[in-house]
Amino acid sequence: MLLTIPMHEFKERQNKFFEKMDEKNVDAAVLFAVTDIFYLTGFHFHPTERPIGLFVDPDKKVHIFLPQLEHEHAEEYSVVDHVHSYPEYPGIKHPMEYFKQLLKEYGVEGKTVGYDAIGYGSSQGYRGPSVDKLIDVKEFVSLAGVIEEFRFVKSDSEIELIKESCRWGNLAHRLLQKYTKEGLSEIEITSKASMEATMAMIETLGPDYKPHGQTAYAIFRGQIGPESAFPHAVTQNAILQKGDTLVTGAAADVFGYKSELERTMFVGEYTKDQEKYFNYMYEAQDVAFDAIKAGTSYASVEQQVQNYFKEQGITELTRHHTGHNIGLLGHEAPFFDLGDDTEIKAGMVVTVEPGIYVPGLGGFRHSDTVLVTEDGIEMLTYYPRDLASLIC
Repeated sequence: MLLTIPMHEFKERQNKFFEKMDEKNVDAAVLFAVTDIFYLTGFHFHPTERPIGLFVDPDKKVHIFLPQLEHEHAEEYSVVDHVHSYPEYPGIKHPMEYFKQLLKEYGVEGKTVGYDAIGYGSSQGYRGPSVDKLIDVKEFVSLAGVIEEFRFVKSDSEIELIKESCRWGNLAHRLLQKYTKEGLSEIEITSKASMEATMAMIETLGPDYKPHGQTAYAIFRGQIGPESAFPHAVTQNAILQKGDTLVTGAAADVFGYKSELERTMFVGEYTKDQEKYFNYMYEAQDVAFDAIKAGTSYASVEQQVQNYFKEQGITELTRHHTGHNIGLLGHEAPFFDLGDDTEIKAGMVVTVEPGIYVPGLGGFRHSDTVLVTEDGIEMLTYYPRDLASLIC
């Protein structure tokens, strides 16, 4: 059972990044994006006011720069050549002064330097200079989006981790449906289902399991009854009532990798209108499944779904595009959107989630995680989709 990305794969990712640096004619690189640093090194951290960054020197050595409180953590869990740390932020000496010294010491000054962002950023009180104010370089070249594009097509290891995520999301959702009853609060139901699924997960996978995110969970996210007509509602601690439309979500992070499972359910019974819109949603998802083919574009899938909505006369009840890539982030590019002409390729993992939102009645959205193959798709989530299976 695979529960981590192997060390050799991190090295392969770094070598691929070095090749991109050469292609872009940059001698060194500075990165601050949390997800990209994790992707290259396996070092998982929570960004705060304390700056953390990565740089590649002209000799293609990988350095991570972080606060002292993370030093031993990084030495144990990151695939890098050097770990450097500073005492604290803001400190008597600002962390970026230490960073400046390192960039000079390892020969970055005076070179062509690639960057994903020109400085560290945080909403938690960080203030500090951008890299272009620290050192003199020959030229700065943007590498924004380079590693994100590496993540478009998943490796075999990444696919296995996403499949493991799907398994535990499936259990969490099964428990959510089991405990969903008229008269109970959403928080009571979701807490019970999530905790039970998490306990089963950690007992089964053992100490080698590292979530690097959330353990198994199942939620309504406030999409209960008429509130389910808001695509991104928030938890209201609602009490479930007979006939409520429910839009659910369930997943589990496995070494940072995510999946997405969502279902439309009904409490006890449903009306003819609820059945009608459920069927529209179900058919729209089938249209998308059939449209996803390697070699076509993301926009073409969205166009076929929009054509279906137009034929049914319900375009005004839609609120968002059909889906997106998924992996280390819940939403990753590319997107099933009319404005995204990216080519679909085998190995991409996507969510398929066309939604219909009827004010006063509710929202209707399934989401499934799907692997693009050479000759079609492989469904990675496998929870029942039919109406009869989704009555609580």
